[in-house]
Amino acid sequence: MLESVLQKYMALINTFKTELEKPFIGREEEALVITLALTTMEHVVLIGEPGTAKSAMARRAADLLKARFFKYLLTKYTEPDELLGPIDIVAFKEGRYARVTKGKLPEAEIAFLDEIFNASSAILNTLLTLLNERVIYDGYNEIIAPLWTLIAASNNVPDEPEYQALYDRFLVRHFVKPVGEDKWSKLLDAAWRIEKEGYRAPQPVISMSELKQIYNFILDVDLSSIKQSLLRIYAVLEDHGIHLTDRRKGKTLKLIAAHAFLKGRMIAVEEDLFVLKYTVPSTREEADKVFAILLEELGSRERLIYELGEIESNLVEVKNYLAKTASFDPKLLEYLRGLEKTRERLERIARETSDDKVAGKTRKLLVEIEELIELIKERIIS
Repeated sequence: MLESVLQKYMALINTFKTELEKPFIGREEEALVITLALTTMEHVVLIGEPGTAKSAMARRAADLLKARFFKYLLTKYTEPDELLGPIDIVAFKEGRYARVTKGKLPEAEIAFLDEIFNASSAILNTLLTLLNERVIYDGYNEIIAPLWTLIAASNNVPDEPEYQALYDRFLVRHFVKPVGEDKWSKLLDAAWRIEKEGYRAPQPVISMSELKQIYNFILDVDLSSIKQSLLRIYAVLEDHGIHLTDRRKGKTLKLIAAHAFLKGRMIAVEEDLFVLKYTVPSTREEADKVFAILLEELGSRERLIYELGEIESNLVEVKNYLAKTASFDPKLLEYLRGLEKTRERLERIARETSDDKVAGKTRKLLVEIEELIELIKERIIS
């Protein structure tokens, strides 16, 4: 009975992630980090240039959950009233201090704050307690907020010391990149479709109560088998001058557990430690460094599984492109060369691996690649 319930919720959260990324091109990783933040009741900051779908994905995530949503762009002139709501004049005349909070941040379950590090000192103090305690201290009032996850965005990492405490409250940090040139054609198609249809989710796929149940399941994930590996990686990071606060070291466990749950497991394995790329780095430079360390420190099996997962995602992209392109296109030649190189890599993995899971997935991908190569060749010849 419990097994079937677990499978139901694992399927639900994977459906959520799939639906979240559906209208967007090249935003699979952004969908993953938002999903990880939501399943762990943590906050996420997306750092990157404007126009990379950050606010659109936050809005769609709230739609898919049917969650109360609040969105605002912060400037250095933003006043607390703009986030918290205006003073209730009727209450004030009666000698009470209260705000009209309807539709404002104090009532939001999911919130999106753009340019988060433009917050003034008054707003900064409010956000710190909100993110940490889910409480807003407003004058003599203590407002218990229903906020589940704050999704924030910024063009840059803050340099100012006063913002470091706020930056550390975001367990999940992701450095967003523009869509690569190989996906520009699909990007234009998707952009035109969004202009006509929008990016809002027509209906929810999961409720907030179901999300809370998933959170409880995640806290039951067995982390015992990865503890020693995690401690080793923490030590290696420290040796490389990459320091984590005690809070981040501990809270990272939730993200590891959430990744295992997304993969359909209640036991964490070394593969799940790749989520450290979202909790450890403070800058883009550190992000590259941390990922290199993870690839070096995690076992060869986990590296191969991660690599095979990347190849699988690329094959899905090729399949989608072929499904929409009936005639010859020069891009087919690029895909053909890439597939042939990937085939060589997979054949080498198949010869060298002794792991049944790696071998099985490799064989499956080789079959798919052969089919795609033949299909592309037919298109080129015709």
